[in-house]
Amino acid sequence: MDYHAGGEQIAAYRKQIGEIRERIRAAQAATEPEVVADYEFKTLAGPVRLSALFGRHDDLLVVHNMGRSCPACTMWADGYTGLHPHVTQRAALVVSSPDPPEVQKAFAESRGWKFPMVSHEGTSFAADMGYRGANGGFMPGVSAFRRRGAQIVRVSDTHWGPGDDFCAVYHFFGLLPDGTAGFRPKFSYP
Repeated sequence: MDYHAGGEQIAAYRKQIGEIRERIRAAQAATEPEVVADYEFKTLAGPVRLSALFGRHDDLLVVHNMGRSCPACTMWADGYTGLHPHVTQRAALVVSSPDPPEVQKAFAESRGWKFPMVSHEGTSFAADMGYRGANGGFMPGVSAFRRRGAQIVRVSDTHWGPGDDFCAVYHFFGLLPDGTAGFRPKFSYP
């Protein structure tokens, strides 16, 4: 197939993906939200409740990050620094991991991260949200919450992995003939 015919076929696929995303949004809107507890997290400044993480917003995105031991979660989080000021015009964005706050702070400083982080260490938050596996390990993803007066509801969530919609690196590689060509995230590159 020549380049232009291939481009037309790819454009048609991208249109289908857009239509599927619209159906996903419609399904999310039709799904009854899940009432959740006002979990308590750890920060360097002391304990903070889920309800406080909303700040001035009625919507909150909590990233389920596996912590400093995961190079893939680190790669995803590296991208939030640029996104954070844009996203927070619409909703609060906080990264949650099992690392203690002092470990989060040191790691965030080493990466240049500017977004807020909380530790769910010692809580059932990750498990209750479906981001702790049967083997006890943590899983990456994001949960969207909405504040309804004193009540907090989870309105949607999704697990993350290579090729998901939340890490642009994989989409850039998707434009190349060999895709990821075996790429695996690392903490640093030569």
